[in-house]
Amino acid sequence: MPNILELKNISYSYHNLHGETQALRNISFGVGEGEFVAIVGPSGCGKTTLLSIIAGLLAPEQGTILVNNPDGSLRYPKIGYMLQRDHLFEWRTVYRNVTLGLEIHRQLTPDRLQKVDRLLEEYGLDKFRDKRPSELSGGMKQRAALIRTLALEPQLLLLDEPFSALDYQTRLMVSADICHLIREAGKTMIIITHDLAEAISLADRIIVLSGRPATVRTEMPVRLTLKDDSPLAARNAPEFQDYFTRLWEDLTHED
Repeated sequence: MPNILELKNISYSYHNLHGETQALRNISFGVGEGEFVAIVGPSGCGKTTLLSIIAGLLAPEQGTILVNNPDGSLRYPKIGYMLQRDHLFEWRTVYRNVTLGLEIHRQLTPDRLQKVDRLLEEYGLDKFRDKRPSELSGGMKQRAALIRTLALEPQLLLLDEPFSALDYQTRLMVSADICHLIREAGKTMIIITHDLAEAISLADRIIVLSGRPATVRTEMPVRLTLKDDSPLAARNAPEFQDYFTRLWEDLTHED
């Protein structure tokens, strides 16, 4: 599959009165159209910093990001960013939360609103459109956050540990459900996670970062032999434990 983004030797440092702390060093990898890429690494290694650079929220100090759109244009792909918290506003109904992005961008067109209505129905939230976020379960809130993100029709979805606030059982169900929905929508996804099992079950490829300053330690394509390709079934694949062991060894390897 062609890459829609290629990171070339991305480096970044944080500066303060006491000096600088290098967070990223010579990070290079590509992201294929329609691919799901998981990024794992030690706590504090710079995963969120890297995601912020891809999103355009931070500018790299060194390196470049190359864009390869299918139509040959150099336009940067439209980004959707899901954070660790759903950030739904309690004073707005579910419907007014999921249309917030459209409202901000002045895109409350009939076509976009019709798409929102369809997503609410498909994701089981149509009956809750007039409820407040506090009346939803954790999984339903994450679905609402996803609809808000998809309403703007992004090409690339960036997920920064979006399921970390959920209990384990809900996390298993919601992560599988949401990633299935993203695949059905034909989107490209980069997800940060500390959960190695989650990375294996959701991703087509896993990028393993080293400790700070982060470098790419390993790129690991994931190929599971399954009749049922759902993320939940992936944990029973015969190759699953081998991937888990290899990832653990890479993460705990000392330079």
